[in-house]
Amino acid sequence: MSRKQAATPGNKCYLVINAGSSSYKFTLFAHDAVGDLARTFYGEIEGIGGAPRFYANNNQGDRVDERQWEPGVARVYLLGYLIDWIENHIAPNVLVAIGHRMVHGGAQYCEPLLITSRKMKQLRKLVHLSPLHQPRVLNAIDALTERHPELPHVVVFDTAFHATNPRISRLYGLPSWLSDEGIVRYGFHGSSYEYISSQLAHLDPVAYAGSAVVAHLGSGASMCALKGGKSMASTMGFTALDGLVMGTRCGVIDPGAVLYLLKEKKMTPQQVEDILYEKSGLLGVSGGISNDLRTLLASEDPKAKEAIELFVYRVVRETGSLAAAAGGMDAFVFTAGIGERSADVRRGVCEQLSWMGIKIDEAANLENRQLISTPDSKVKVWVIPTNEELMIARHVAALVG
Repeated sequence: MSRKQAATPGNKCYLVINAGSSSYKFTLFAHDAVGDLARTFYGEIEGIGGAPRFYANNNQGDRVDERQWEPGVARVYLLGYLIDWIENHIAPNVLVAIGHRMVHGGAQYCEPLLITSRKMKQLRKLVHLSPLHQPRVLNAIDALTERHPELPHVVVFDTAFHATNPRISRLYGLPSWLSDEGIVRYGFHGSSYEYISSQLAHLDPVAYAGSAVVAHLGSGASMCALKGGKSMASTMGFTALDGLVMGTRCGVIDPGAVLYLLKEKKMTPQQVEDILYEKSGLLGVSGGISNDLRTLLASEDPKAKEAIELFVYRVVRETGSLAAAAGGMDAFVFTAGIGERSADVRRGVCEQLSWMGIKIDEAANLENRQLISTPDSKVKVWVIPTNEELMIARHVAALVG
């Protein structure tokens, strides 16, 4: 493979890294012939903590390289290997910056952030808001800075897109001093919703200028009300636990039930956290069958059916709430893994929303077409693949140049 195939010579390239508990997913972007950002490579370093494995694909999905290491290889080495690999394969083009998705920006950060040592100290103070995810991103930045101090880093916050929510939609019915300390609704999946909003501007200008409800349905699931392309409300709140039933997360729950688990069941906070985050959702409701909707759809077990029904019901119920927050609904958008690929879920949701004038074209739905509503549907129903990595890359390019 030619090392110059990634982009036109002289292009600036931008790397987006999603740091997981045992993996680093990466996507590389460069400007195409008309100046838009286009994906050139993507891949992953997986199995970190065991025997790490690296692979890279080109934009067409062809495998261009892979490698396996023995157990015990340090993260700083693996990230250094990734940067070296990229620089070798894009030469004479130049990697100019790295973008990172960070879950929580708190009340302080409502815009993408160009990292400095001072900003890193401030971000470490937000770890308690997302103790599982935030440290992974910070550690990745630390490791990359150690190996390649010349590369700037930009952090894009999941919460930032929802900064346009009216204050009243962000408040809980808690004492004001707790709200003042930042215990409010933030919302997540912001990069996904920002990308969908940008797509609606071209696909459905009426809905973009008016109101739309977007359903980001994946293992992590949420919904967002858009008005004039801006976020007005979302189903997730202070954390990414709230709202819809998810793969392993419970979604909305009466706080009294949490108190019951603590006081009557004598569970520790860690045990409760484990149940709510890891053992609930589709996995828990199905009685442990699976957190994967495809497995549940294929199962004849009544508990699997009930889990799917609850998932759909929660989407339908939240749609009414979000349409109220947006002052109407000109369009409904399905996105993310389940939203983009499950005709069964889309059908179930739309059938229960028929009272709102939604009608879907079943052939279009089965074929995963972009527009699946009928011409006489009062609400247009779209299936729009999300692209969070591209949205992050756009922010990186805008900040760094």
